[in-house]
Amino acid sequence: MANSIWLYRLYDVAEEIQLPLVEKILAESKPTARLKLSRIRPKCIHIPNPPVTVELGDDRISLKNEQFPVKFLGKIYDLGVISIIMRILLPLPCPYEKIKNLAVYLTDTEELEPLFLKKRDEVKEALARTMVRPGNRDFEEDYIIFYFSHWNRDWDPVPLLLGEDEPVSQQVRRETLQHSFTYGEDDLAIITWSSALVYDRTGSYDIPDLLEFALTQLLELQYYDSVLSEEMAKMYGAIEEAETVTQFRRLKQYREIMNKLMELVVEINEITEKIQNSLKVTEDVFYARIYGTALSIFRTKAWMESIQQKSSVILQNYSFLSNRLVNQQSMLLELAIVLLFLLEIILTLPEFFR
Repeated sequence: MANSIWLYRLYDVAEEIQLPLVEKILAESKPTARLKLSRIRPKCIHIPNPPVTVELGDDRISLKNEQFPVKFLGKIYDLGVISIIMRILLPLPCPYEKIKNLAVYLTDTEELEPLFLKKRDEVKEALARTMVRPGNRDFEEDYIIFYFSHWNRDWDPVPLLLGEDEPVSQQVRRETLQHSFTYGEDDLAIITWSSALVYDRTGSYDIPDLLEFALTQLLELQYYDSVLSEEMAKMYGAIEEAETVTQFRRLKQYREIMNKLMELVVEINEITEKIQNSLKVTEDVFYARIYGTALSIFRTKAWMESIQQKSSVILQNYSFLSNRLVNQQSMLLELAIVLLFLLEIILTLPEFFR
């Protein structure tokens, strides 16, 4: 098995994608399968709705004036994410210097973006009727994995992971290599924010699949954090507008704002719970450490806390509007009582003067 470099582009394209329908549509023309990790027992991992993997064809591309064979792969997640993976196959043997030069080049170049966008659009077009609330959301994540089935222990992983040819300090080296994992003699995984190195002589793709799941969660949390920010801005604008209208119209607008706020909070809570539960490693300690570390490096907890904080602010505004609504309804009720009392007095005056 050849060593390879995997370039990832993950795109948020819809609120949800119906995977059973995806399988039915793609199976007519392309090889498809549901994701299944090869080296972990089923009871040790829980994936409620595994993504659909589809082969998107082979090609050859020119990198630094040299032709390389590539394989395109797609993964479709029910969270509304399409992942496009370009696997650049390296010749065997392939000198370390060539791999390092490729790493530096691929870290900076944008020449390959049209290829990813073309594959994404092809998948979107084929799966248009499987998408719930599709749209151009402009949210994407990129990542790079250096995958080795043949690894020389004398090779330096730091230039590959950083995409830099210049010498780095010992501090940078320690920080780059601090999240390293080995299970046996013939494997190694090093995870950083923008890249990872995976060495597995058996050819297992489990660790790249776990990292991709973590990237999917990151992408979705970033998107829904942005949604909340936009909705909060609209909320404040709607409240300010309500303060400029008459009291009767204001009550109606308050109710409309409150209904929208509660629907938004319920929807976001359901979605974030689905994101968090999209994959859970239970009994496999090694994979649990890798997956947990990836989530930590990608700062998914910080994004989740941001979403929770914004949801809390929205609920506080809901409570504020509810109190305002109750107070104004009470004032109107008191006014109505006073008017009824005055009306009763007015109606009794003729009898009083007889």
